[in-house]
Amino acid sequence: MSSSFLLVTDLDNTLVGDDQALAHLNRHLQNHRTTYGTKIVYSTGRSLTSYQQLRQETQLLDPDALITSVGCEIYHQNSPNPDPAWSEILTPGWNRQLVINTAAEFSQLIPQPEPEQRPYKISYFLTQKDAENIIPKLQNNLQKQNLKIKLIYSSNKDLDIIPQQADKGQAMQYLRKKWQIPSTQTVVCGDSGNDIAMFSAGTQKGIIVGNAQPELLNWHKSNPSPNHYLAKATCAGGILEGLKNFHLLPT
Repeated sequence: MSSSFLLVTDLDNTLVGDDQALAHLNRHLQNHRTTYGTKIVYSTGRSLTSYQQLRQETQLLDPDALITSVGCEIYHQNSPNPDPAWSEILTPGWNRQLVINTAAEFSQLIPQPEPEQRPYKISYFLTQKDAENIIPKLQNNLQKQNLKIKLIYSSNKDLDIIPQQADKGQAMQYLRKKWQIPSTQTVVCGDSGNDIAMFSAGTQKGIIVGNAQPELLNWHKSNPSPNHYLAKATCAGGILEGLKNFHLLPT
């Protein structure tokens, strides 16, 4: 028996990375959306500009909503402006300039390109070698300034500083409530550290693709759940495998 569900998936190295598997998954998802009203959300660390570049290079279905900048912005059906109600939730305890000034004390933090810097996200490159030492010190210095922030480190190189109220998981919960979709009818998919927030946000089903990063695999090992499926196949093939495992798509 099939029914509608909400699919929230990361893009790079999760949905995107195997064009043939992506085309196969897209056909299944489009049919399911047409027949049952399934909703598709892309949740990415990319900015809107970077996402639009990916759209030109990759065959992606139109999403019902787009979560960008690791959960700091939500766009509804190709709207050029982020959801203002979500931005309002992120504002208390956030001071962008103070975060930048505090981070400037650490020479190991290399600012990422300008398009990746957003009103509610400040991003740096940080080597894995330096991360263990720098992140706790930076977090401590930011908290001393009474800033309500969180640090997300993923792929052994990307450090994002965002409001405490923001991440991929909380952005997903916001959309779920808005659309009144229960967690039992929600599936999240990811491959790296910034996706952990989606897997840990409630009782929704989760698919970890076969090419997942060590940080997500280690988290999965420490937090086992019958709701989470570790796929053998990589990228979109892993998502398809997981959806069939959960009986959300026909096998």
